[in-house]
Amino acid sequence: MSKGTASPHPIDAPGTSERTWTTWPWLSAPPGTRAPAAGLSGLARVATAVIVAAHPDDEVLGVGGLMSMLATAGARLRLVAVTDGEGSHRGHADPGELARRRTAETTAALQALGAPAAEVVRLRLPDTGLADREDDLTAALAPLAEGFDICLAPWDRDMHSDHEAAGRAARRAAPGALYYYPIWMWHWARPADPRVPWDRALRVPLSPPAAAAKRAAIGYFTSQTRDRGHGLGPVLSPEMIAHFTRTNEVLIQ
Repeated sequence: MSKGTASPHPIDAPGTSERTWTTWPWLSAPPGTRAPAAGLSGLARVATAVIVAAHPDDEVLGVGGLMSMLATAGARLRLVAVTDGEGSHRGHADPGELARRRTAETTAALQALGAPAAEVVRLRLPDTGLADREDDLTAALAPLAEGFDICLAPWDRDMHSDHEAAGRAARRAAPGALYYYPIWMWHWARPADPRVPWDRALRVPLSPPAAAAKRAAIGYFTSQTRDRGHGLGPVLSPEMIAHFTRTNEVLIQ
């Protein structure tokens, strides 16, 4: 790096390969072999869950398998879609048309997860602008999360400003039953990375049907997985997608 050249943002820098992650014993060991890998205690007793997504596809990438298992168990699910993701092709697509496309992808993904009955609440806050609307988001989330057994939200240290704002708002709105799910952390972090609170992380094993349903659901987000043109490439590269097709998901308390 030449003098005066800023380092790339961690999301834009080369990421950690899935092979590196899957060879890490903490992530690959059978559930129960280490205390942090015990999974979500009392999952069978979760009857209601509210899931906060900063953008369409966040919820499927982060907790799609868990959502599928909860839906199969008959749990009531409420998805709070904070933005419609209209900013992912900035300058190269009509934002309104992209928002419609991405919300349709969510509908198809929920069907694939076996959760077509999930209630979807769209807040339509500005994509890439949540840091400036965090108080508004907190106020909106508080009544939407009230009475639910658990709240699942993007990690508030994910190094994506929208994810972090959504996570902070969820913490303020539902402090007693919150579990974070990381997204971009799998890209910029490394095994045992000291920036990640692994002592507060839980590994949730997915049933084979749930893992298969999640893979199918991810496939519906073609706006994110296919080349956007104009030299942009896909939002989610095959290597990035590989982080979310495991047989377990990770939550942070």
